[in-house]
Amino acid sequence: MANRKGKRRTFGAVRKLPSGRYQARYPGPDGVMRPAPVTFETARDADDWLAEKRTEIRRGDWADPDAGAVAFEEYALRWVRERRLSATTEELYRRLLRLHILPTFGALDLDQITPPRVRSWRSERLDATAAETTVAKSYRLLKAILETAAEDELIRRNPCRIRGAGKEVATERPIATVDQVDALASAIGPRWRLMVYLGAYGPLRPEEQAELRRRDVGLDTLTVRVRKAAPELTTGKRAEGPTKSEAGKRCVVLPPFLHIELRRHLDWYAEKGPDGLLFVGEKGKPFRRSTFGRKWRRARAAVGLPDDFRFYDLRHTGHTLTTRSGATLKDTMVRAGQSSERAALIYQHSDLERQREVAAGLDRMVRDQRDSTARERSGDGPSGTDLARDA
Repeated sequence: MANRKGKRRTFGAVRKLPSGRYQARYPGPDGVMRPAPVTFETARDADDWLAEKRTEIRRGDWADPDAGAVAFEEYALRWVRERRLSATTEELYRRLLRLHILPTFGALDLDQITPPRVRSWRSERLDATAAETTVAKSYRLLKAILETAAEDELIRRNPCRIRGAGKEVATERPIATVDQVDALASAIGPRWRLMVYLGAYGPLRPEEQAELRRRDVGLDTLTVRVRKAAPELTTGKRAEGPTKSEAGKRCVVLPPFLHIELRRHLDWYAEKGPDGLLFVGEKGKPFRRSTFGRKWRRARAAVGLPDDFRFYDLRHTGHTLTTRSGATLKDTMVRAGQSSERAALIYQHSDLERQREVAAGLDRMVRDQRDSTARERSGDGPSGTDLARDA
């Protein structure tokens, strides 16, 4: 068909419908003819629309209008499967999808998820849950899934564009004193007291401790080598696997005051053989979060710590005490098994010898605090050596 000026059309086609309106069609880069989503009142309007499509194709801005017609739920669940995530991360993502994302977006196609819908969803989740951290995690997951959809050219642009919506603002966690750590270790019982000390002065994550073996412990060198982790899923299943990050694989030098604690635990409670678990329950079963949790809550109450003081807060205690003992930020990161690309570029190296120095500094701090507490309880004042030191 000729266009309105009598010239033969070089791109697309326009035809007049029985209704009197005009339909436009054009060939995409793949050669498939695609109709306009609407009809036009005049041939000029149809020509103008075809010109826009031709410009998009020439500039590389064209997007297949049928590409986004993919069910979000199907795409999101496939996205999780293809990531090869750790067991705990996969469990978290599936829970966030099930509880917070799919109820709103599960019935939509990818191209039906728009910025206004994302904003409304986030606002509704914040109002309904009052859980800012959970909503931030859910938003980051939704954004990551849709970013991949954009890379797959299923949508033109990611609709998650709320500045700062994925940022978590963590509240300042409490820390325990040296005396409170000792009290927790005593209250939780002899079988688990070393776990409290390793949590505070390692500082090791509970899932790292759950997978420690006899061969990972160097009694003469006072070292613990973290090779793997065994987090417990909500189903109760142990998910043995790699550490949280590559930085989690590390050799931790323990402060000397833990030598007796470590030796006694190896003699009395650890499984036999080099591959024996370091921590097992009374019936010889591997560490269980639920069983330990009951003991932890009773010990916490006995010591007088608040109900929101978690076992993970022992790590925060360890970070703080290690820093106070003179450790650098890099020293603390290496000791705790934390990773950061930015920190890796700007912080100085922390080798094994430096870790021994940090452990020694931590040892002096704890011993001094214990001596001070013992003097206060006995009613004795500072010794002549202490007075001379302070002079």
